[in-house]
Amino acid sequence: MKRIGILYHPRLDKTQDLALKIKELLSAHEVSSWQCSAWDEDEAKPQVAGTDLILSIGGDGTILHAARTVAPIGVPILGVNLGRLGFITELNGDEALSNLPNLLEGNGWIEERAMLEAQIENKSLHALNDVVVRSTAVRLVNIKAEIDGKMLATYRADGIIIATATGSTGYSLAAGGPILQPQSKEIILKPISCHLGLSHALVLPPQSIVDLEIASGDKAMLSLDGQVELPLPSEQNVTVKLSPYVTRFLRIHQPTYFYSSLWQKLRGRE
Repeated sequence: MKRIGILYHPRLDKTQDLALKIKELLSAHEVSSWQCSAWDEDEAKPQVAGTDLILSIGGDGTILHAARTVAPIGVPILGVNLGRLGFITELNGDEALSNLPNLLEGNGWIEERAMLEAQIENKSLHALNDVVVRSTAVRLVNIKAEIDGKMLATYRADGIIIATATGSTGYSLAAGGPILQPQSKEIILKPISCHLGLSHALVLPPQSIVDLEIASGDKAMLSLDGQVELPLPSEQNVTVKLSPYVTRFLRIHQPTYFYSSLWQKLRGRE
C-alpha cells in the first residue's frame, strides 16, 4: 500500500488524536496519507482516486459516511471503533496501531457487503444500511408498495424500511426485522409501526425491485443510512434495488467472526 485515506468522526477529539498517530506511523513506513472529516463527503470524494485503503475512525456511523464516499471506486475500508457498538468496525484504537504494519504488507482478507440504490426521478442515491421512507410528523402515512411491478400492499404505518444484510442489525432490527448473514445479498422490507397492511418483514431475493409511492396528501421523508434526508412530496415514487456498488471491508478476524460477536454486540457489550 502506498496511499491511505483517513476519515474520522469530527466531534470526538480522540479520533483526531488517533488519526495523527496513524499518520505518523504511515509516514515511518513511507506511506503517504490524506485525512478529513467523514462528514465532509464532498471534500473526501475527490481524494479517493489512487487510494489503496480508507481508515474509518469513529464507529459504525463513521463507516456509513465512508461507504457512500468510496462506493463508486470500491476502495477497501478498515473500520476502527472508538464509538459504542461497532457492529461493522474491525479494530479498536490500540489494535489499529499494532496491526497496521502487517496490513500494509497485504495481510488480511476482503469482505464485500451489498448496498442499496434509491432512485427518485432522475437522481440515484446509495446506502450501505438502509433506505427509509417515513412520516415527517407524528402521524401515519399511506405508502403503496410494489415488488417487481406487482402490487404488494398499501401500508398505513410510520414508514417502511428497506435494508441490506448490513442494515439488518440496525434500524430494521429495532423495528422487529430479521438478522441476515453479513455477506447475504437479500433485501429486507420492514414496515414501521404498521396499522394496516402486512406487519411482518419480508426477505426479498437480490434481483427484487421495490417501488414505494406516497399517497396523495401525505408528507414523507427519504432517509439514507439515517444520515441523508430528503423531503418527499405526496405521490412521489421511490424505487429501491441492490446497488451496482458494494462496500469492501478489510478484515483480520476469521470469516466466522460475525457469529461469535453477535450475542455480545446485541447485549451492548464491547
